[in-house]
Amino acid sequence: MIVDSLHNAAKYYSLHPNFQKAFEYVNQTDIASLEAGTLEIAEGLKLIVIHGDGNTREESIKGFECHYKNIDIQISIQGPETFAWKPREKCVSPNGDYSDERDVRFFHDKPDMFFELQEKQFAILYPEDVHAAMIGEGFLKKLVFKVKIQ
Repeated sequence: MIVDSLHNAAKYYSLHPNFQKAFEYVNQTDIASLEAGTLEIAEGLKLIVIHGDGNTREESIKGFECHYKNIDIQISIQGPETFAWKPREKCVSPNGDYSDERDVRFFHDKPDMFFELQEKQFAILYPEDVHAAMIGEGFLKKLVFKVKIQ
């Protein structure tokens, strides 16, 4: 997992060919005005814009998840937003089977930690990062880039 601010995003371009495309999209777009929904940005790069009220920690960790085929870049537009996190290697209590169609696996495990993203900060979550998001009070707005692993 990586947590940083959009100001430093260029440092991570070399980690995946689509990271640069994702962050350049953010720099060239009025992200505050994006409507909720899903956009195809490039081959292997999808953007999900999420708006909604924050959840409690207990509500959010019901969706404690990881992905096998995609890396998430989650960017806070309006927050702050809290995340739950635990390394997948320490998760021992799956909540159902992996869904290949949705690229998601859920867990009953409790998080090892919580961290907070302020506006214009991001988290890069790899397949080994089990996470739950949308924890917070009031209205939250965020971007989630799904970066296909090559």
